[in-house]
Amino acid sequence: MIKNKGTKKEAGKKPLELYIHIPFCIRKCAYCDFLSAPAAPEVQEAYVGQLLQEIAASKKLPEDYEAVTVFFGGGTPGILKGELLCSILRALRDRFSVREDAEITVEANPGTVNRDKLVQYREAGVNRISLGLQSADNQELKLLGRIHTWEQFLESFQLARETGFRNINVDLMSALPGQTTESVHRTLERVLALSPEHISAYSLILEEGTPFYKRYEGHPELLPSEEEERQMYYDTRDRLCACGYEHYEISNFAKPGYACRHNLGYWERTDYKGFGLGAASLLENVRYTNQTDLTEYLKGNFAGTEEPLTEQAVREEYFFLGLRKMEGVEPGRYREHYEERIQRLQAQQLLEEKDGRIRLTERGTDVSNYVMAQFLD
Repeated sequence: MIKNKGTKKEAGKKPLELYIHIPFCIRKCAYCDFLSAPAAPEVQEAYVGQLLQEIAASKKLPEDYEAVTVFFGGGTPGILKGELLCSILRALRDRFSVREDAEITVEANPGTVNRDKLVQYREAGVNRISLGLQSADNQELKLLGRIHTWEQFLESFQLARETGFRNINVDLMSALPGQTTESVHRTLERVLALSPEHISAYSLILEEGTPFYKRYEGHPELLPSEEEERQMYYDTRDRLCACGYEHYEISNFAKPGYACRHNLGYWERTDYKGFGLGAASLLENVRYTNQTDLTEYLKGNFAGTEEPLTEQAVREEYFFLGLRKMEGVEPGRYREHYEERIQRLQAQQLLEEKDGRIRLTERGTDVSNYVMAQFLD
């Protein structure tokens, strides 16, 4: 199990995660189905104005809640002017008790941040930045519809280091059209030479409604085979682990002490409060989802849906999310309900039990979606 500095909750305090959705980007990538789109600067400023209103008007939480992480996701939060993002962080601190050593992350794409903006982030308390590289091959980046080159990423990474960031994540993608294992190896070696604290390595998923889906669905010959995709995954895992990174979640690797606390909290079902277009919250097993129409949000209509979770939904989420962690989950009070399924999956060598926790085997990781689906009633 990865142990991060500052993850223990203080006596009497209930951990809370804060998520801020910034739905803007310079250009929509060909594979992306996130709630995001390009927008003019005046729209971005109007959005932040409403976001500040939503935060200020949010229901006061019990005093025993303490925010242990803040995560700016999107879209591309780094697209905002530095002062706008910092104003959001100030509003969160005004409204919530934010722990002094909270992990505060901003997602940014290479080319959307400069030295002044990064200095503003650091002065406001941002201590973790996540850079969306995806590939160190410029042809692959062009195919993905990314706005940056390897050289621009390198400049952004070096600027982050120079401005004081000591916790940097780099996002990578594999199983891209035309990609080879050799190309994946070259990207890994280039990134490893920079020694980031955290690396997220995902395989491409063809999401319905995206240009990539229209282009490649039904044309498997244009994509790496399933065997090639798995080899890329194994090669990535083995190389990162050999370099001292801990494999703590199916697609995430970190130097000791640098696992993403925000994501760990999500997989462990820590309560979280989301702000912004389409943002979700989970508070005491009630899920809230914000308005998803930007026009309505800009009018101040923030609320969306509210769904109290049943015991079944809580149980299913516990396993479906928790099994993404390489350390797995403790069956606890759910063991009796799932015992037959656990034994069947163990017999299939898809799950194993160690120190009271059940976790995916290597074979189970290959078919993780199937394994997790077995815990849905």
